[in-house]
Amino acid sequence: MAVTVAIIGAGPLGRWLALSAARAGFSVLLEDVMPANLHHAQEFIRQKAGPLRQAQGRLSTAVAAATAAQDDSIGGVAFVSTIEEAVRNADLVIDCVPDELESKLEILWLLDRMAPPRTVLATPTTRLSIADLAHCTYRPTKCIAIAAEANALTGNPQSASASREIQLRTTSQTAPETVALLDHFWRQLGFTTVFALDTADQPSK
Repeated sequence: MAVTVAIIGAGPLGRWLALSAARAGFSVLLEDVMPANLHHAQEFIRQKAGPLRQAQGRLSTAVAAATAAQDDSIGGVAFVSTIEEAVRNADLVIDCVPDELESKLEILWLLDRMAPPRTVLATPTTRLSIADLAHCTYRPTKCIAIAAEANALTGNPQSASASREIQLRTTSQTAPETVALLDHFWRQLGFTTVFALDTADQPSK
């Protein structure tokens, strides 16, 4: 399954996700509007990539285009400075903005407007309802929550327990292909996936 992943935000979580996804064979675009954040991410990935195979010949069209334009690809990750460029051809977008309602609504609105209709939007949140957030987009079937704190994700899966799990929260509208894509993504990164229906979307008793 050839998948292009756009990661929005080049802070610690975004850097780790970009590196891990590239190691797992995904084509990755890492976006941040702050040049300093992209620079730090480039240095992090350059230092950590080590034996990571240089996969220029296998990059998706989106990553190859970004690489050709900026000559900024490191270890299979292309670095871009606009959301539009990051999501233009993405199959999966993961945002790494603060877990606050205003921030999540703003980023999901932008992603929903700029990404192709097929693109799945995954947002890390332990505080907010994915059912409520999804209803604020035109693609509720393609929205899913990553129910984990950032520090629970940025460890090294290779040294973690084989029972390492990540919970993904869905809604009654989440499409099967959305579930399948997130299951594939996290399993490739070395996690066991557990899916749960968002509590705000469960029928009252």
